[in-house]
Amino acid sequence: MAIHKLDLDEFDEIDYYLMAIHTSLEDYRLAYFINKILPINLSKSKNEIHAQTKEGEANFSRFYYYDEEKAVSWNLIQNKNEIISVSTNDFQNLFSNETSEVSTTIHLLPEFKKVDFFLKIDNSEEALNFSEIQQKLKTIESIAAIYAVDTDNIKSKNNLIF
Repeated sequence: MAIHKLDLDEFDEIDYYLMAIHTSLEDYRLAYFINKILPINLSKSKNEIHAQTKEGEANFSRFYYYDEEKAVSWNLIQNKNEIISVSTNDFQNLFSNETSEVSTTIHLLPEFKKVDFFLKIDNSEEALNFSEIQQKLKTIESIAAIYAVDTDNIKSKNNLIF
């Protein structure tokens, strides 16, 4: 009788390319400038990325485009989001009901706290020239830095599954 083995490393394969973007632009403005420079059409996705941490829950904006000709998905993902939690003081008296708001910043990928956005390019089996894409995006004035992220160093890879 033959013995069949599953190689679990096949499931760990990463078939996406990830770029980190440092910018002060709002998400919709960044998507607009990327659309102008690259031959894609990113649009706001109704399916935001939901993440839950010990600080609380947050939704991260996502702009999406699927290139049917090349079978490539493009995602522009927000990395930082602030949640505001309302806390009441433990000591309350009859005449005052004091509450305070606490603002906490949550990151989609906590190991990249200084990154504002990620550009994730999925299923890029066709040879895309990522250095050319990176050079084109560097021409956007408001982008301070853009670089490729080594996906092997990401500890919270599950947050990029959507």
